[in-house]
Amino acid sequence: MIVVMKVGSPEGEIARISEELRNSGLTPEPIFGKHKVVIGLVGDTAELDPLQLQELSPWIEQVLRVEQPFKRASLEYRHGEASEVPVSTPNGTVYFGLQHPLVVVAGPCSVENEEMIIETARRVKAAGAQFLRGGAYKPRTSPYAFQGHGESALELLAAARQETGLGIITEVMDAAELEIIAEVADVVQIGARNMQNFSLLKKVGAQEKPVLLKRGMSATVEDWLMAAEYILASGNPNVILCERGIRTFDRQYTRNTLDLAVVPVLRKLTHLPIMIDPSHGTGWATYVPDTAKAAIAIGADSLMIEVHPNPAKALSDGPQSLTPDRFDSLMQELAIVGKAMGRWPQAIAAVA
Repeated sequence: MIVVMKVGSPEGEIARISEELRNSGLTPEPIFGKHKVVIGLVGDTAELDPLQLQELSPWIEQVLRVEQPFKRASLEYRHGEASEVPVSTPNGTVYFGLQHPLVVVAGPCSVENEEMIIETARRVKAAGAQFLRGGAYKPRTSPYAFQGHGESALELLAAARQETGLGIITEVMDAAELEIIAEVADVVQIGARNMQNFSLLKKVGAQEKPVLLKRGMSATVEDWLMAAEYILASGNPNVILCERGIRTFDRQYTRNTLDLAVVPVLRKLTHLPIMIDPSHGTGWATYVPDTAKAAIAIGADSLMIEVHPNPAKALSDGPQSLTPDRFDSLMQELAIVGKAMGRWPQAIAAVA
């Protein structure tokens, strides 16, 4: 249930109403939008009468029920207003969200060694990326595949961050590693294989770093949004959704099926920012440029693209990784679509 306040409602009145609702056994969560304030109500609201609640104050415009099972993630919860996720980086605060320029995240699947990660970080920054992605801990289908270098790789990511000023996005696989990962990462990633690891979702929801939540390989849209709800319900409001392809019947030509239609679907359902990962979504570098451009055209807020200085020798996901040179040219191609959509940052435009 949400309480929609009138434009210009005094802060003291919002605080008074929140306190009265709290004393009634509910958990009020004021959401300050650009135009209005909405108070989200969490708790047993089934028996509450919206008309009776509206009588609490003349500053209340209306009281509405949130019909979706994912309450905090629902677009209704913010009264139709898209949210933004601010991320602090050495180069300043970057915002993910519909009302902000497109954010580009790039880098290798795995952190392999210092020379490789520093070189890649320099190249993707020069091309216009704002974040470096790189796995320190890697969940792999085979127990014999490269699993990442762990804590030593985090040190290399920290060095790349200091060298370039790029924000860092890296994956957490186990709650036991969350604290050391959060010391380095500017955004903590939950991978596809852990999307429904509910105990881990609660843990990342209880810490302050923004969370990138990848869609599970066989997850429905509702499964995905309910996973986001776990993070939001645990106290962390800064969640970014990442579509990275789902498993379908045809895996002969692409690694996964990239569900670009999910972008307009999510716009109708949730206020959360949307990222597209065309690298995992297709599995082949040759398909990444076209699907990346399509992602911008359909309205994504961010792109995650795998880049490796020598894909043929990559320890993981080499076939889907672009070379730095190809990433340079792709960023120039993306600028054309991004500018047409009004989503291309001036800083990237200057580079491209």
